[in-house]
Amino acid sequence: MNIHQPKKIEPGFRDSVDLMAKRALDKLDLPPGVAENIRTCNATYTVRFGVRLRGHVHTFTGYRSVHSDHMEPVKGGIRYAMNVDQDEVEALAALMTYKCALVEAPFGGAKGGLTINPADWNEDELEKITRRFAYELAKRDLIHPSQNVPAPDMGTGEREMAWIADEFRRMHTTDINSRACVTGKPLHAGGIAGRVEATGRGVQYALHEFFRHSEDVKTAGLEGGLDGKRIIVQGLGNVGYHAAQFLSDEDGALIIGVIERDGAIFNERGIDIQTLKQHINETAGVKGFATGKYVADGGQLLEAECDILIPAAMEGAINLSNAENIKAPLIVEAANGPITAGADEILQKRGCVVIPDLYANAGGVTVSYFEWVKNLSHIRFGRLQRRQEESRQTILMDAIESMTGDKIGSGFKNALANGSSEIDLVRSGLDDTMRAAYQITRETWRRNEFCPDLRTAAYIAAIKRIALTYSAQNL
Repeated sequence: MNIHQPKKIEPGFRDSVDLMAKRALDKLDLPPGVAENIRTCNATYTVRFGVRLRGHVHTFTGYRSVHSDHMEPVKGGIRYAMNVDQDEVEALAALMTYKCALVEAPFGGAKGGLTINPADWNEDELEKITRRFAYELAKRDLIHPSQNVPAPDMGTGEREMAWIADEFRRMHTTDINSRACVTGKPLHAGGIAGRVEATGRGVQYALHEFFRHSEDVKTAGLEGGLDGKRIIVQGLGNVGYHAAQFLSDEDGALIIGVIERDGAIFNERGIDIQTLKQHINETAGVKGFATGKYVADGGQLLEAECDILIPAAMEGAINLSNAENIKAPLIVEAANGPITAGADEILQKRGCVVIPDLYANAGGVTVSYFEWVKNLSHIRFGRLQRRQEESRQTILMDAIESMTGDKIGSGFKNALANGSSEIDLVRSGLDDTMRAAYQITRETWRRNEFCPDLRTAAYIAAIKRIALTYSAQNL
């Protein structure tokens, strides 16, 4: 008699997020009903609208989901992709709730999306589609500076955010804070320096913080710092590109593999990310890149030997089909939900350390928070204090030169005398945020025997903060 093991069913993205949150909730003693209230998605709005393009009316379907409004406004990006559906936006909205709580950004979680392939439409057509989508959301207050604030996501960027902000302004001509209705805008349209790089920069800062703790590094089976660490990056979009560039150029890490839609490039001596990105922009893929081995089945590289694996593309990249074969001792979730709940259990049992998405990719929402504050305050960061800082530093160095009789080198003097610009302050604020969030996560992980991994610790820390907010509201 043959006994067959039942095939394990892979949960969907929304179910994976819910399962991961439930693991943390099960370890907390919350008042009756509060746990269910925290997990439940408050509302999802589906909109269908027609736009006349190329002589015909084309109908589009979009979504805006609000997972939790324990704090307002709610915050979350808008993505353009053909696989956008209700389950996906609800999963992403839930992640945003926990992410904002973990990094102490004063927002509830939301997410939006439009089921569309941006490559199918030219710029003028995309503008018409985006403006109509923005209109449909804004007239129901699903875009509003004090209620619901979108940002860029996959398939969208500064351009789309500028269109949305302008459409909102046209609908609310007397709202002085209209620019704060959306973040991720171009600098000339109310954006903030450092927003484009923010998520990738946050991944770098997350790794900096992890490697500051030798005990954590040892748990991952590694030693030392980032210098010389072999890294494989899946997805060289905005997040993956900036993370790879910063880690290689500034920290001395070796990017030995890059996975893209058309395959992967592998070079054990390291890949020049800037050159590869230029090649991708010119050819729409990695195939034909001169300084590396081309691998047609890019997914194979997820299972290659490396020190750090950074999935920075779509959700579910690491799942039940490949989790057993993953060799990286440390995984950094630069994308949202790249590891399914089932795969996460397998990786835990194998001793792999995962720096979870709700922490690792929180750089985007953190700098979006700074942009929102900038728009509401109507002043550029650094404008009031920069020259005062320069003056004080100059006076100090002049005094040192006078007392010692020695001249300070001009290069050092100029560097020290420069006051903080907006990009300096943004990076400083992001670094501080990522450090503080890791500390609370790490303390939860290390001080509680019932908390086996960083992901559960991050969820516990986030959920505790959400529960405290509900408690303050007498819910």
